[in-house]
Amino acid sequence: MARAKNTKVTRARRKKVIKQAKGFSGRRKLLFKTAKNAVMKAQSNAYIGRKQKKRNFRSLWIARINAAVRAEGMTYSVFMNGLKKAGIELNRKVLSEMAINDKAAFSELIKIAKKGK
Repeated sequence: MARAKNTKVTRARRKKVIKQAKGFSGRRKLLFKTAKNAVMKAQSNAYIGRKQKKRNFRSLWIARINAAVRAEGMTYSVFMNGLKKAGIELNRKVLSEMAINDKAAFSELIKIAKKGK
């Protein structure tokens, strides 16, 4: 009796992996074995990248706030401490946007932070 190999399911699984490797170059998109390794590695990096993205944006916001605050003759840590003591709870993303787009309001925050010392 012939061995049942369930070709449909195997082919579908392999096609799915090859489809996920669509943008890869060379053998990585053509051969199942190498495509499977490449897709697994890419998915792993994508998972890690989603975590790193949050870190990178936070450090970008802090750098922007720091640059804007130092132009007013203050340091980032003193500014954030002054805001906290003044009871202003704005996140770094909003503060960064204010530093770029609304300089007048941001300079008011700096004055409040100086009083909050």
